[in-house]
Amino acid sequence: MALIVEKYGGTSVGDVDRICAVADRVIAAKAKGDDLVVVVSAMSGETNRLTNLAHEVSNRPPARELDVLLSTGEQVTIALLSMALNAKGCKARSCTGSQVRIRTDSVHGKARIQNIDDTRVRADLDDGCVVVVAGFQGVDEQQNITTLGRGGSDTTAVAMAAALKAEECRIYTDVDGVYTADPHLVPDARRLERITVEEMLELAGAGTKVLQTRSVEFAGKYKVPLRVLSSFEEGPGTLITYEESLMEQPMISGIAYHSDEAKLTIRGVPDEPGIAYQILGPISDAHINVDIIIQNVSAEDGTANVTFTVHRNDFQKALSILDEIAEGLGAAEVVGDDNIAKIAVVGVGMRSHAGIASKMFRSLADEGINIQMISTSEIKISVVVDDKYMELAVRTLHKAFGLDQE
Repeated sequence: MALIVEKYGGTSVGDVDRICAVADRVIAAKAKGDDLVVVVSAMSGETNRLTNLAHEVSNRPPARELDVLLSTGEQVTIALLSMALNAKGCKARSCTGSQVRIRTDSVHGKARIQNIDDTRVRADLDDGCVVVVAGFQGVDEQQNITTLGRGGSDTTAVAMAAALKAEECRIYTDVDGVYTADPHLVPDARRLERITVEEMLELAGAGTKVLQTRSVEFAGKYKVPLRVLSSFEEGPGTLITYEESLMEQPMISGIAYHSDEAKLTIRGVPDEPGIAYQILGPISDAHINVDIIIQNVSAEDGTANVTFTVHRNDFQKALSILDEIAEGLGAAEVVGDDNIAKIAVVGVGMRSHAGIASKMFRSLADEGINIQMISTSEIKISVVVDDKYMELAVRTLHKAFGLDQE
């Protein structure tokens, strides 16, 4: 008997009919003899509805109270799914994050899981239940409800699979796997049968929305096999595995994009040790994630310019912080641009193939697309371009690297 963790996203449980369809799918899996833990998101649109309610009451709702409110979305879903399962003759029991004892830090809205006490879940499994767990939420040491941020139910599912040493974690969503590019932008995009955790982590970080980055990090750290499947059609999906040796290694596995980027530059700061920390330290303290960073020094006056990117939602907050920093450092100016996009090519085959960067840059240049920033890792090359060129850049690179061909 295997232990399987399944996760269903908001579109999969978007209404009562879909919840009942999920119940049928869970019952079919249970009939194979497996123990099942099912993690669910809030119903599609519910988190946005609750967020809007909060902002109707307060322009700046306290983060603690916002977490209390948003966590109710998943609680509705676990109750409805458990009711549906029991009504169909399948013994099920729902659990909130606090009931499972998913312990997190105290950063409301972006909490990180610290540990999971699996005692209660195992007891329910031993009692023959399907355990239905609320994703996206946990509790801190003071028993305050916390949420994990958008897409946090994926993280909950993988963390549960790691804690329970599950055989596989299956992420059911509205797509039938991981594609070489977003099929909405690139009609010729192909579904991948397999991809490494390393590649998936880079694709998720670069903007692929199939899985949340932190869930992939968990999968890699605890060696949890992940499979992405469709809730609406049968199929093998895409297996995300840490067993790289089992895989053929194409030069490029996928193209990702992130359209919610913003760029900030502080110019004319002293070129001295510690200046990068003085600039980026306060940004980090405000819990703003920084992505690409470039620093260069002027040969004329010896001052430095520092440019970095953040999520577009953090743009105004970061700009305000940077203005204060600039005043303290006597910087020449601060400029920002929230009309940019990041495009990335990812593939473990980069380790053994030369010329990837030059091919990427030439392909973009041939389309008249100017590159504003460049960042590289061992298996990824990212560029920042003007937002209006994003779709063209993705299609161009997908074709240039032959991803439209079997």
